[in-house]
Amino acid sequence: MSRVLGRIIVLSCAAMALAGCANDRAVYDSFPAEPAPNTAAVTTPSAPLQCVPYAREHSSVKLYGDAWTWWDQAATKFPRESAPEIGSVMVLAHYAGPRSGHVAVVRSVTNAREIRVDHANWLDDGAIYVDDPVADVSSANDWSEVRVWNIKTGAWGGKIYPVQGFIGPAEGASDDRIARADPFAGLDEGQ
Repeated sequence: MSRVLGRIIVLSCAAMALAGCANDRAVYDSFPAEPAPNTAAVTTPSAPLQCVPYAREHSSVKLYGDAWTWWDQAATKFPRESAPEIGSVMVLAHYAGPRSGHVAVVRSVTNAREIRVDHANWLDDGAIYVDDPVADVSSANDWSEVRVWNIKTGAWGGKIYPVQGFIGPAEGASDDRIARADPFAGLDEGQ
């Protein structure tokens, strides 16, 4: 009986010790409940818009085809980086399966763990999301995994998205021009 009780105590202690190691996402504890200042906005254009034409129109990265193909397409045409830069295009991999993706234009770099992006159709609604916060939640602080602020709920989204990387900006693209660009320009031109 005492031998069984001893094993239970040892196993219980081991389980408690391992529980502290089981969650490598302790980084969430360091994020504020909401980004500051929260200037994100959402608008619905007259016709639903997808992320690809929006990113192409509002960045110096002029690629075509599905968002999940952009990272490979950019290999010989644009700089590809693992960290965000104003004007670069963030490419999310496996957004909703292996042959799906999402692209968003980096509007500003708030700090080492947060950026603001402009993108379209984020919640599969054809809307445009401007100055939307994105947080690096990777355990290595390397922008390989992110969470996106949900403007509609006023909280960080519940899903973690893998990031392939950041494309561009193209040579000669001006950070100032990109940061001050009208995020709604060109939308009525039949994209």
